[in-house]
Amino acid sequence: MSWLALTVRWALATFFRLRGWRVEGTAPIPRRFVIIAAPHTSNWDFVWFVGGADALNLKLSFIGKASLFAWPFGRMMRDLGGIPIDRARSKDMVGAMVAQFAAREEFMLTIAPEGTRGKAGQWKSGFYHIAMGAGVPMVCGMMDYRRKVVSLGQAIMPTGDYEADMAVLKTIYQSCSPKHPRQATTF
Repeated sequence: MSWLALTVRWALATFFRLRGWRVEGTAPIPRRFVIIAAPHTSNWDFVWFVGGADALNLKLSFIGKASLFAWPFGRMMRDLGGIPIDRARSKDMVGAMVAQFAAREEFMLTIAPEGTRGKAGQWKSGFYHIAMGAGVPMVCGMMDYRRKVVSLGQAIMPTGDYEADMAVLKTIYQSCSPKHPRQATTF
């Protein structure tokens, strides 16, 4: 890991603690799963994400738009677990992430299902198809701004019945308070 990534991770983890944030839950074993990072309504989510990952001693991976990986921060973003995606050219992101699961013994992929910080009409289903294709569980990851908690909750194996599985997720996420509630995607 580059000195810049180490410094940024340390600074964000320190800021996380100083601002009174804490973590709840633990990562399932084996450490191969898709973390549903929701609700995602603010750039601050990344700060608390890195702080929470550090507090849980996890090396999480995340997908980010390719422009975030340009010089001078590209190496740092990769060292923090980032996987760049060119949204304009991405033909089979699901297949590419399933291949990442096949190639790694440990892979904890974090995905914000809204796909944006702004108001989205509904969650995108890529996280679900990745978990199905890789045969790994989905872990409920939440940033609750009211309680100042980053949590890893229940691990759910996708059944193939998308509607039924989304109904379960809706129940789990309805108690979470996002930074900007009006921007949160409703189910």
